[in-house]
Amino acid sequence: MRIRIIDAFTDRPFAGNPAGVLLLNAFPDDERLRKIAMEVNHAETAFAHPLPEGGEADWALRWFTPVTEVAMCGHATLATAHALAGTGSHKGPVRFATRSGVLVATPGEDGWITLDFPTAPLTRAEIPDGLADALGAEPLSCFDTGPNVGDLLVELPDERTVRALRPDLRALGAHSARGIIATARAEDPADGHDFVSRCFFPNVGIDEDPVTGSAHTALAPFWSERLGRTELTGLQASPRSGLVRTRLNGERTLLTGRAVTTIDGELLA
Repeated sequence: MRIRIIDAFTDRPFAGNPAGVLLLNAFPDDERLRKIAMEVNHAETAFAHPLPEGGEADWALRWFTPVTEVAMCGHATLATAHALAGTGSHKGPVRFATRSGVLVATPGEDGWITLDFPTAPLTRAEIPDGLADALGAEPLSCFDTGPNVGDLLVELPDERTVRALRPDLRALGAHSARGIIATARAEDPADGHDFVSRCFFPNVGIDEDPVTGSAHTALAPFWSERLGRTELTGLQASPRSGLVRTRLNGERTLLTGRAVTTIDGELLA
């Protein structure tokens, strides 16, 4: 069984968000999928297989963290599209059948890939008691991101605060279904990004996610409203770091990034 490790939302190895990618003929049983994802031990491992021609989608796609299956994952979808394009397994836009509906990935020039994802519905929320202590910073505002994303989006005063976060992850897990998206306006847009973020998902076994595509379906509408533009670039300021270009299109958000294959081998077990 061939397995690849692909770094997503980056144009260089050992940056962005690594994902395991397995292109299969069919899905094995769920227990085997969970064991493979646990062995890969990255934020997500993607499993995909081709579907019969003539349907609403071209490939079936599922995502697993080391501890659970998730309903939406951007970086592992980007990584899967990169693998399909690189191996010639699929040409042109690819439609994925997922737990979040049909998601489309469209290859562009120079290795760029654009994902078409549902925009997260944002609902202002009260700042929970204890969140500031758990996060290590005082929020300006909080928003629920809806069931598909399942995070609490937390606005912080500035980029330096986001970069300096050292949260209490055990305490942080009590404040949302999946985790916390911490964000702030870019200190200097001339640096090539309009906003920064960091994402902490202790409830699904990911202390800090390096670059989170799904979070940007919430970050895009949040910052587009405040900055007055539908096209933005977000920097996820994790230790690995990565850039996500966003374009808000009503109920859909387009996420564009690049990917690099770093490991290509065989799963022997």
